[in-house]
Amino acid sequence: MNALLSTTALTKRYGALQVTDNVSLDIRTGELHAIIGPNGAGKTTLINQLSGELASDSGQVFFEGQDITALPIHARVRRGLVRSYQITSVLDDFTVRENACLAALGAQRHAFGFWRALLANPQATHAADQALADTGLTAQAQLKAAELGYGERRQLELAMALAAQPKFLLLDEPMAGMSVQESAAVVALLQTLKRRYTLVLVEHDMNAVFALADRISVLVYGRILMTGTPDEVRNNPEVRSVYLGDEEINA
Repeated sequence: MNALLSTTALTKRYGALQVTDNVSLDIRTGELHAIIGPNGAGKTTLINQLSGELASDSGQVFFEGQDITALPIHARVRRGLVRSYQITSVLDDFTVRENACLAALGAQRHAFGFWRALLANPQATHAADQALADTGLTAQAQLKAAELGYGERRQLELAMALAAQPKFLLLDEPMAGMSVQESAAVVALLQTLKRRYTLVLVEHDMNAVFALADRISVLVYGRILMTGTPDEVRNNPEVRSVYLGDEEINA
């Protein structure tokens, strides 16, 4: 299966501290690929390098076969590589639908005439409405974002990422701070997005990871310890030693 995104020896240092250490990954088209590891493993730094938020000291990032290592975040978004939850900020005084439209317009090359006609761009409004439907927010479309509860706000952040019409979506801890019920709703939502998008999931909820992932990469001290199927990762003695321990994972 072809890799939609791949990295070669991706490295980031802060002085003597090597945060990501020669990370080479292949994310296959259409898969949900999880990245897990203990706190301080370098997961956030790696996501920042993939999204273009952080420049690498060495190594390369390829997307659709093209070297995008030097591209800034906005150029990656316009190619279809989108990071959820940190791509944009929710605007509390705008409606849910307006927020989604802004995200859709922001991914277009000639976005910033939008103040004249925020809801008059049919391509943007279609993408926004589809994203709200996909994330279960159609009924809240006319509410101000400030009126949303925490779980709904996280859904809106995901809807805004989907409104940008990504080919590849980086999900950085989408279930952080959620209740059990809210997390279960996000897991169900991500199940519906599988195969429609290529997804990379960074998440501490191991039950969610093992329920969703096609493959998992384990990052420890900035290096990829292993990449494999959920069963391969779950049963790997070294992974259990450094990360999973005796934690019971429900598949």
